[in-house]
Amino acid sequence: MSASAGPSPRVALVTGGTGGLGRAVSRVFLDAGVDVTVSYRNPAERDALLADLPAAVRPRFHATAADVTQEASVRDLVAGVTSRAGRLDVLVNVVGGFAPGDLLATDEAAWDRMLAINLKTAYLCCRAALPALRAAGGGRIVNVGSRAAVPPTGGFIAYTVSKSAVHALTQALAHEARPHRVTVNAVLPSTMDTEGNRRAMPGADRAKWVRPESVAQAILFLASPEAADVTGSLVAV
Repeated sequence: MSASAGPSPRVALVTGGTGGLGRAVSRVFLDAGVDVTVSYRNPAERDALLADLPAAVRPRFHATAADVTQEASVRDLVAGVTSRAGRLDVLVNVVGGFAPGDLLATDEAAWDRMLAINLKTAYLCCRAALPALRAAGGGRIVNVGSRAAVPPTGGFIAYTVSKSAVHALTQALAHEARPHRVTVNAVLPSTMDTEGNRRAMPGADRAKWVRPESVAQAILFLASPEAADVTGSLVAV
């Protein structure tokens, strides 16, 4: 996906754009000439990403503190983007989390947290962004699912159920959004080589892990004009 020839590049909102995968997504979008707004919760992560960005792309990088589990915060986030940039072309829902545990080991708080951080965030952000994407004449939504949920796997049941629901949301919304030239797809990474996963699984064989940059490139394609005929797809990475 490349920027427009004129002064107005395509505009993307990347939720969780300062985390392990979010940083990679933010970088590849900025390198492709896109105007990028990220949501963040941790100012240190925001500052680290900004410091790592080349000076040439910094004018197209914007960061907004937001709690994307709360409807009002999400509504303000999207409104801020459209007010500043005048449009929204792409939404990438990167925010998410993981929790281990079988059903008996998963208490109600853990269950609710997985549904909130993985499913509710995607629902709220899609719902808030869809009118802006339609107003722009069409756009792209890319969610982040999980390879572990195809088929659903035990041992981390709240995570699996929440990501399975993200897949269902993606495919159902693809049907609803198609008449408005909005595509909705999801990438399904297997274990990614992020700092958080390295800390959580210090003895694991990382040779089989997926690089966040590979996932980001798949997201970049699904968000591009060239992917106009791809919708409702669950892309394993």
